[in-house]
Amino acid sequence: MKKTLAVLVLSVQIVAAQNIAQKLDKVTKDLMDSSGAVSSSLSFYVSDENGNFIYEYQGNKGLSTASTQKIFTAGAALETLGKNYTFTTTSSYSGNISGGTLNGNLFISSNGDPTLGSWRYDAYKPENFKKKLIEAIKNSGITKISGDLVIDDSYFDHQTIPGGWPWDDLGNYYGAGVWGINWKENQFDININGTDFKSFSYPLEGVKWLNDLKAGGSSDQSLIFTAPHSDVALINGMLPAGKTVTVSGSTPNPPLQLAVEVKQWLKESGIELSGKTVTNSQLEIEGKQALAAPKNNILLTYQSPTLDKIVYWFLRKSINLYGETLIKTLGKEKKGNSSFKSGVSYLKEFWKSKGINPNMINFADGSGLSPQNYVAAKAEVQALLYAKKQSWFEAYYDGFPVQDNGMKMKSGTMRDTKSFAGYHTAKDGKKYVFSIIINNYQGSGNTELQKILNVLK
Repeated sequence: MKKTLAVLVLSVQIVAAQNIAQKLDKVTKDLMDSSGAVSSSLSFYVSDENGNFIYEYQGNKGLSTASTQKIFTAGAALETLGKNYTFTTTSSYSGNISGGTLNGNLFISSNGDPTLGSWRYDAYKPENFKKKLIEAIKNSGITKISGDLVIDDSYFDHQTIPGGWPWDDLGNYYGAGVWGINWKENQFDININGTDFKSFSYPLEGVKWLNDLKAGGSSDQSLIFTAPHSDVALINGMLPAGKTVTVSGSTPNPPLQLAVEVKQWLKESGIELSGKTVTNSQLEIEGKQALAAPKNNILLTYQSPTLDKIVYWFLRKSINLYGETLIKTLGKEKKGNSSFKSGVSYLKEFWKSKGINPNMINFADGSGLSPQNYVAAKAEVQALLYAKKQSWFEAYYDGFPVQDNGMKMKSGTMRDTKSFAGYHTAKDGKKYVFSIIINNYQGSGNTELQKILNVLK
């Protein structure tokens, strides 16, 4: 009797899976037969929570992913670095302290903390770092600094942006580069009315603007162009007339920006700085020797939030800066090389070691902003299934947003590219793991892909 019941239950499950597969096949082929998908490519793969295959439409085909690429970076970082991993920013000094005077330089260095000065974490806002730094300096008895304020941004290599990122993206907030010292997520905001700049969230040090904005339309159609170390920024495109719009860009030199702000903090606190403010990258550009931050004479050790909290925001708000910082960190810690190439190589090796066919994961960065990422939907499902079995899964899963259709999944969006990858429990209790990616679709990719996934509900 028990054997008969087991066979009956299995038969019902098989029929149910077949019914779902048939429905998925119909809506998928309907989409691909539509006028908007004439020259489109689709990769779609669905399994149950145990990895049992349910449906596939060119699931092995590598396509440009956009931000669903982040599921690979987040998982590799949580396992490799550990969910309690923290970044560290340090203040130290050279020389000696005598009679309240620091006869030497004041240093601030970091191992690339992407959250330094971020507004997202209650206990780690810019004011928190300012307060702790000034307190540490005062507690040491320093009232005057005879030397320079040195921002040591030398932890990573000099390349701050992955080579495959489009020029149109670099100056916008989501195209912020990765530095040895990051500050306020390397983002600034401008309040603009029509074509007139009204105010900045903070003044960009040494930056001159070319303004080619035009007033018109009903939404923000502007683009900001900045480049690392550049002192010229361009904004063009169109903004609505008659109302103030906030436009966000990427800071062209975050270490220099921090230097300027710390100098102001010192002044406000009555601490005299006799020397100048410099960054190590500035010194190298000028052909001078970089100044190594002392390993002793530590004034302040400032820890970032733990990695599980960083990954939450990385996935929830799709922060590209976090992904590329993790890539550089993985390269530095596992290969002794902080280049993007080294970090991406490690990322591919990591997922290959978890059983994913390396031909299905042609990574170009850690965030998905590069159109040169090519990943198959099946590979994304395999990564999601692997994550589900790990001790860090709760931190990983928590970061997945709930989308418009009520499903918990990471989304990806670029020009003519849309993707979703995630987990869903249907009304009947069946649990699905899925990934769907479409490239070169001329319709509403977000709406159409969610319609397909709604079959799983």
